[in-house]
Amino acid sequence: MTNTAPPPGYSSASTPRPLRLLDQLRREIRARHYSRRTEDTYAHWVVRYVRFHGRRHPRELGAEHVTAFLSSLANDRQVAASTQNQALAALLFLYKAVLAIELPWMNEIVRARRPRRLPVVLTRAEVHSLLDGLLGTHALMARLMYGTGMRLMECLRLRVKDVDLARREIIVRQGKGAKDRMTMFPASLVEEMTAHLDLVRAIHASDRAAGVPGVELPDALARKKPGAGTDWGWQWVFPQDRLSVDPRTGIRRRHHAFDQTFQRAIKRASAKARIAKPVSSHTLRHSFATHLMEAGYDIRTVQELLGHKDVSTTMIYTHVLNRGGRGVVSPLDR
Repeated sequence: MTNTAPPPGYSSASTPRPLRLLDQLRREIRARHYSRRTEDTYAHWVVRYVRFHGRRHPRELGAEHVTAFLSSLANDRQVAASTQNQALAALLFLYKAVLAIELPWMNEIVRARRPRRLPVVLTRAEVHSLLDGLLGTHALMARLMYGTGMRLMECLRLRVKDVDLARREIIVRQGKGAKDRMTMFPASLVEEMTAHLDLVRAIHASDRAAGVPGVELPDALARKKPGAGTDWGWQWVFPQDRLSVDPRTGIRRRHHAFDQTFQRAIKRASAKARIAKPVSSHTLRHSFATHLMEAGYDIRTVQELLGHKDVSTTMIYTHVLNRGGRGVVSPLDR
């Protein structure tokens, strides 16, 4: 009988297991400092792609398989063009960054054309009705978003150190495109925000007394400054009311408020105000831009406050002004 026993001193633990495909995907995403939302989204599409083709490894699949998957999303699932392009971006990342396979045919796949739609904008009366239907922290968040033009995640990820109430300024860190920008802080919210930060400071003091680990820090700052996560300046302006486990590190700490909880509050307030338009948190940003332009502010100023890379993106709000994009008055009104 052949002796198949391992040699002396051999340990199976000494041979590292090869990483699974999803583990490789997440490692490459984190190496590039992509957001957790991007990580979860890309993992979702890779799983759906593999399952669509009978759990075959992507190395065994080619152009026709990617095209078939994307076509199924459009024809069978009838997903939006943006969703289809999101799936394609995940597959491009999988092949190029994870599998290190340069496939010329991937660049030839045509991206779905996104329809040009006008943003949903509320009137000032509708905005006030919506805000009146919100309570507590959600009301403060909504007022801040309408008053500054911040996106939802920019608001949720706001740190104490980036809010200057004396100068009435906010620094938005790592906005869309990983860009920082500055916007104003509404004077009417200074007193309310001061009271809110007093409550947040009490939560912070309670966490420190209980030995709760500090908040999540960006990039490699946790290694450079291990204690920075417990500093007051790095705390979330809008923290959760309870501790939660960080899915990446397994550390139980205080995260910022959930986006879904706030979105549901917006939907309830919209229904209460009997607003017929489809309202989301992003509607507050659209309304901010449009109302500034209605007030006569220069489009370049609005572009800077919104953090748009190109002024053509900001120009879409000229099409939803009450007086028309070019100030045209209907002949009927004359």
